[in-house]
Amino acid sequence: MSHYFETPTGPVSTRRITARIWDRDLAFTTAGGVFSGTRLDLGTSVLFRSVPPPAQAGTFLDLGCGYGPIACALALACPDARVVAVDVNDLAVRLTARNARDLGVADRVEASRPEEVAGELRFDEIWSNPPIRVGKEILHEMLTGWLGRLTPDGVAHLVVGRNLGADSLARWLAERDWRVERVASAKGFRVLDVRRP
Repeated sequence: MSHYFETPTGPVSTRRITARIWDRDLAFTTAGGVFSGTRLDLGTSVLFRSVPPPAQAGTFLDLGCGYGPIACALALACPDARVVAVDVNDLAVRLTARNARDLGVADRVEASRPEEVAGELRFDEIWSNPPIRVGKEILHEMLTGWLGRLTPDGVAHLVVGRNLGADSLARWLAERDWRVERVASAKGFRVLDVRRP
């Protein structure tokens, strides 16, 4: 399992990066020990370029939030939205909360560990560059649990590397009656929209 799924121990050295997301230049504090801590990763960039921000307010989930670029961008693009950002890495949770504060959206971004999210909460949209490298069993369990929390008309936007099994994941979801649409393919990534059966 890659190191960014575990909370790093010892001193943390932070850095500032800037990423262009939906026509805005956003500054983030990142650190080693979280996913893509030196830049906005290519997969998430493809996701932002392929899927426009939500057209209306709702409750959105950033699944595997890292330092929070998706959560913060959603909150900035949708001023009335509620954004829940989850990660198993405590440093990622802290960085997401810090970046939400710095970007002025801390009142609408809730960063936490997955088990801290209220079980009855449902999501209009899920956004994720899912942690494929955790292995199929963990990944499938994670997606099954969170996709099951979509509202009846909800949609999940997932970006997955083609060489990391994007097409097999799409088939696996379809075999379980999820409606899967490939909405983009770029830079070696697939962007999948997933809806309830």
